[in-house]
Amino acid sequence: MSKSIRYLLMSLRDLLASAGPFVVVAVALLWLAYWWLNPTPPKKITLATGPSQSAYAEFGERYAKALAASGIELVLVPSEGSSANLQLLREGKADVGFVQGGSAEQQTVDETDLLSLGSLFVEPVWLFYREDAARKITPSGRLTTLAQLRHLRVNVGTAGSGVPNLMTALMDVNRLDPKTLRLSQLEQTPATVGLLGGQLDAVVFASAPESLMVQMLLQTPGIRLMSFPQNEAYSRRLSFLTPVELPRGVVDMAGNLPAQDVHLIATTTTLLAHGDVHPALLQLLSQATLSVHGNAGWFNRAHEFPRASGDNFPLAPEAERTLRTGVPTLQRYLPFSWANLVERMWLALGIIIAVLLPLGKIAPPLYAFRVRSRVFRWYGQLRDLEERWEAGNAQAVDLLDELKTMEHRVEKIIVPLSYADELYALRNHIDLVRQKLLRA
Repeated sequence: MSKSIRYLLMSLRDLLASAGPFVVVAVALLWLAYWWLNPTPPKKITLATGPSQSAYAEFGERYAKALAASGIELVLVPSEGSSANLQLLREGKADVGFVQGGSAEQQTVDETDLLSLGSLFVEPVWLFYREDAARKITPSGRLTTLAQLRHLRVNVGTAGSGVPNLMTALMDVNRLDPKTLRLSQLEQTPATVGLLGGQLDAVVFASAPESLMVQMLLQTPGIRLMSFPQNEAYSRRLSFLTPVELPRGVVDMAGNLPAQDVHLIATTTTLLAHGDVHPALLQLLSQATLSVHGNAGWFNRAHEFPRASGDNFPLAPEAERTLRTGVPTLQRYLPFSWANLVERMWLALGIIIAVLLPLGKIAPPLYAFRVRSRVFRWYGQLRDLEERWEAGNAQAVDLLDELKTMEHRVEKIIVPLSYADELYALRNHIDLVRQKLLRA
């Protein structure tokens, strides 16, 4: 091996040995920060949606596509509706779910482990009824109050949908005894078939207008949508309700459907998440709400949703940040995984650098001490040799032999060029002692 390569390897060894503790501390701090921050989210998450062909199911598909673009698999969990979603979240069988306002009004279980990702859209109460059944009650064939439903066959949805609880609240404020109605709790599809076939007189849905059932019934001859002229009063009596209006012609401009503005009452749907869902996934879901629910709809203008939830659930910090600032800058130019890693680690990296900067000042002196110690340790032997000669404890001839051996070993010392002057100074000092012994 040539001397130049040996010099290089020795310098690298000294550098590694001197900076080794510094590197070990840096790696340990990085590992601790990575473990503590857990910047890498799971690749799979579950979303409780609703019945097939419902608005929840449609939105679930859109969320799945949005998250798939970032490499996250969104598993859709069908359910009966809002109340069932809340139960799935509580039992840990779903990570995220759509929940209507008012679904948790009568819950006694502590929900502090659930976080809101914002209010997404309104779900009007769609009360569809057969016109021929209504003509038996009023000559105009139009129903305007819940009291007119007495003795009619009304389907209020399955228990898991949350509609039965909602209807119970509406009947309470109207002092309407449920026993005076012939209530049933069928799912949406069989209930719609029963309404069209005449087995039911009315059905009640609480759904976004994206529901296929809602859009179909709005355009079905002989089926009418009940208006709630007292929708403002309902919102004052029941805090989870909002007055909305279905504008004239919004369903079909050419066919002028509906023929006049329809006053409705609506709940606001919130996207709830378990508190132990990874923050990066909460951020990604919050960003998906902007694209899925940010457009104009039948009951809202563009960018009116999503918005901070007014429900009983705390707003997740990730959702608050997304609603305030939108998509982070890094995620506009980097893949989600890399952007998320940088965003979650940059603060920790700043702290680590602040800790390592003082420690880094130790490495250069340690390196210098390690290199110079190869030279300086020979000065101790050289001084010992001189002291033995001055004390008369050794013969000059024997000391010259020791000095020759020392000089031979010193010639094999390898130091970086920046420290070569100290090596040559040692060799000069050895030569001075030799001259001194020779003169004696």
